[in-house]
Amino acid sequence: MPKRNYVSSARATATAETRSRIIAAGARLLRKDASIANFSLDVVAKAAGVTRLTVYNQFGSRRGLLEAVFDDIAREGGLFELASVMTMADPRAAVDRVIEIFCTFWSHDPAIGGLNQAVATDPEFGDSLIERNERRRELLTELLSRIADKRATRRAVHDAVDLIFVLTSYPTFAALSPQRSTEDVCRLLQTTCHAAIDGLK
Repeated sequence: MPKRNYVSSARATATAETRSRIIAAGARLLRKDASIANFSLDVVAKAAGVTRLTVYNQFGSRRGLLEAVFDDIAREGGLFELASVMTMADPRAAVDRVIEIFCTFWSHDPAIGGLNQAVATDPEFGDSLIERNERRRELLTELLSRIADKRATRRAVHDAVDLIFVLTSYPTFAALSPQRSTEDVCRLLQTTCHAAIDGLK
């Protein structure tokens, strides 16, 4: 029995290492040309030094692989720190923190640009990315609802959420960042979002 447990443990470790190697290879490919057009199970398998079947068995599909790459980049880029935002007592400070987290994340890895292209070029993964982005909208809706004065209309809150949602998106960050540092983009977005929030008072 101990021998069997050891074998199972060794196999699980090898499987996890293979999975990590495949994800790393996928991220490297996206960084290389910042495009998702040539991203396929075959290409990633070759880059990772494994068979296409191995990639398929690990992720099930191209979409599954892209989601795994995104999740890995999200973890390394600090996106999971968003979980602590809702515990902040001051919702305005929480909005500022959301902006900081996303600016840091968008600037963290060049592969993010390739992944964001999927919305237009890869409908299957694009749908998944849209779903992930909607979580940001839900978070902003909760925070702005806590900030809004009782006299603020639902339409006013909705409009402010939509505006801040766009301002904290990757395309906005990508458009602003060539001429600015990440910190400068963050400050600019925070100032602009403050103006939108002030309209709810």
